[in-house]
Order: sequence, then C-alpha cells, then structure tokens
Amino acid sequence: MPHPFAIDRPALSLAPTMLRRVHHIALNVKDLDASRQFYGGILGLHELIGEEVPSTLKQLVAEGKVANFITPDGTVLDLFYTPDLEPPSADPEQGFTRANHLAFDIDPALFDQAVAVLRSHPIRIDHGPVTRPTGRGIYFYDPDGFLLEVRCDPA
Repeated sequence: MPHPFAIDRPALSLAPTMLRRVHHIALNVKDLDASRQFYGGILGLHELIGEEVPSTLKQLVAEGKVANFITPDGTVLDLFYTPDLEPPSADPEQGFTRANHLAFDIDPALFDQAVAVLRSHPIRIDHGPVTRPTGRGIYFYDPDGFLLEVRCDPA
C-alpha cells in the first residue's frame, strides 16, 4: 500500500541526489546594523569579514549593502539592506516573512538539466537563468509564492 502522503513524481524530475545542499538563505532587512547585532551578537553566528568575504561580494559588503554570516552547518546567511522595507501589516500576528529566497546548490554540469526540468512543469519562473560572477542561477516560485533559486558555482 502506498504511503498516504506519497508524492507523485512526474516523468521528468530532478533526482533526489542532484540538489547537494542549501547554498544560502537571503533575507531583506530594514536595519542592517540591528540585524548584524541580532545574528552575530545575539545568535552568535560568525560574520564573514575581510578575506573571509567571497571576492564576488566584497564590493557589496564595502558599500554596506549586504552582510554575510555562516551558520554552524556551513550555510551562508545573506542580509540585504532594504531601508524602505515595511511589513505588509501593522498586526505582528499576521503571517509575514522577510525572506528573500532559498537557494539550492547544484553541480555546474547539471545546471542546464535542472533548468529544463523546471521549464517542463507549470512553474512560474521569476527570472533567469542568469550568469553572474558568483555563478549561474534560475529563480522561480513554489506553490505558495516563495522565491527559490537553483544555482551553481562558476564552471
């Protein structure tokens, strides 16, 4: 008897081992200094500084537009300074997230295949594929409208 919550796998899908890990989590923050204090000072995450900052992000960090932390499992947390950010509701009980997107890392050799799989389904693509100094990525939405990315390092 199949599991009552079994997932129907379409004929064309990513194999369970293609996505290697969560690469980074990006959050929009209204007050970068307060957020740096919270994630670094209160939660104790290590902020990447100096030579620890990836060369592709050094300019954004120097301009005060982003701060990067690393979690104990090695996942990078990117905080993007968004000074005009306002919550959609004054009610703090209202569900709300300041998350920007969740990014999954994939081997560069499998990136084009992943794009083909995504495009073969009725998935809303936000943008991409894009090529940046940090690698390639494609951004798309989950069924609830949360932004996801499949990305790879530069080949």
